[in-house]
Amino acid sequence: MSAPARAFTVRHVQIVRALFAAVAAIMITFSTDHSSGVGLAVFSGFALTTALVLALSAWLVLPARSRWPYVLLAAVGFVTGMAAGVPAWRTDDLYFVVVVAWALGTGVVELIAGLRARGTGSPTARDAITVGALGILLGAALLAIPAGFSQAYAIKGAGAFELTGIILGVGFFGGYAAIVAVFLGIAGLTPKTADAVAAGSAQDLPATGHARPGER
Repeated sequence: MSAPARAFTVRHVQIVRALFAAVAAIMITFSTDHSSGVGLAVFSGFALTTALVLALSAWLVLPARSRWPYVLLAAVGFVTGMAAGVPAWRTDDLYFVVVVAWALGTGVVELIAGLRARGTGSPTARDAITVGALGILLGAALLAIPAGFSQAYAIKGAGAFELTGIILGVGFFGGYAAIVAVFLGIAGLTPKTADAVAAGSAQDLPATGHARPGER
């Protein structure tokens, strides 16, 4: 017999995560200030709100056997989000330390969750692997920016400008947030996944909206 449908499912978690990522991407994209203060403020709000949703969803959405990815993602998000939220700590160095730690930490968790699911043949694996890989890619990209990077350039008719490491770093996070927003938004808005997720499959993952075929 099928389990009663839940009012809040992994599909809804995906949509909420996509909305938070979209807000972060928009704030960075349309801001003329890509300093560490702005970058950490946007990241802090994104990380804390996403962590809160994941923490609540671990108990509201998933069966006990499937909660560990949500719990770990929420823990990493809370710690890094709180560190980024202290105005006095908002320096260029802290930006890179906090965002790299978050990107690699959450990326590894989602990637491992996806690989474990792939071993069981679960269709949830692809989404988790993709989001995890994007996080690891963001962390690697930030680590590749040379410390103290600064490059002067000029645009004819507009004047002289300076491209710095922190501008690149904040921009990379904005690009990551935009890609994740689109990816999770598409996954969350796929209607056929709603009933499968509501069934409470033990293979549900943070970045997915599917359950194993045939489970009840």
